[in-house]
Amino acid sequence: MPSTRVKICGVTRPEDARAAASAGADAIGLVFYEPSPRAVTLEQARAVVAATPAFVTVTGLFVNPTESEVRETLASVALDLLQFHGDESPSFCDQFRRRWMKAIRMRDSTDLGSAFRQYAGGSGMLVDAYSPERYGGTGETFDWSLIPPERPMPVILAGGLTSANVAAAIARVAPWGVDVSGGVERDKGIKDPKRVVDFINEVNRVGKTDRSNAQ
Repeated sequence: MPSTRVKICGVTRPEDARAAASAGADAIGLVFYEPSPRAVTLEQARAVVAATPAFVTVTGLFVNPTESEVRETLASVALDLLQFHGDESPSFCDQFRRRWMKAIRMRDSTDLGSAFRQYAGGSGMLVDAYSPERYGGTGETFDWSLIPPERPMPVILAGGLTSANVAAAIARVAPWGVDVSGGVERDKGIKDPKRVVDFINEVNRVGKTDRSNAQ
C-alpha cells in the first residue's frame, strides 16, 4: 500500500520547489492571499511552477477571493488544483473547471460530516486548526479525534505538523495526505531542505493509510 501523500505548502522560491520534489513531495502549495507572510506574486508563482518537475501537483491556495482574482491567477499560472481556505460556497469553488479541495478549520463544534456533504464536489477535504485571526498557517494542532473514521472523500491533515509529530498524526488519523508549511521552515516562506527531508522520511516510515474511499 502506498505511503501517505505529502504537500509542502507556502513555497515562495524555485529552489524550495526543487528541494521539495527531490525529497519526494507529491505536491507543493502557492499562497495567493496577500495578508499571508507566504504569499506570492504572479511572477513569483510562475518562477516556482517553472522549477517544479513533472508529477508534482501545483496547488493554488485562496482565501475568500473574488471570481476575477481566481481567473486572473489561472490565466497567468499553471495550477493543477485549487485550495479554498476561506468561507467559499460549493458553487463558487466549482465554477472554474479545475479540480479543487475545501479547507475546513476545525473546532469542537465543527460538523465535518455536514462539510463532507456540502463540498462533495471537491477532490478532497483539508482539515486544519481553527484560529479566529488566521486562515491557516497557525502552527497549531487540533483534536484529531474530531475527524470521523467514515470519510466519503480523501482527507488531508494539516495544522502544526512537524517531523516530530507527523507519525503520531498518521497513526491516529490515517489521512490520504498531510500538508505542512511552517513545520519545515527556517523562516516564514523559506523552507529548510533538511526539515523537508526529515518530514517526508517520517511520513514514508510510518505513513501507510486507508485509501478505501479514494476516488
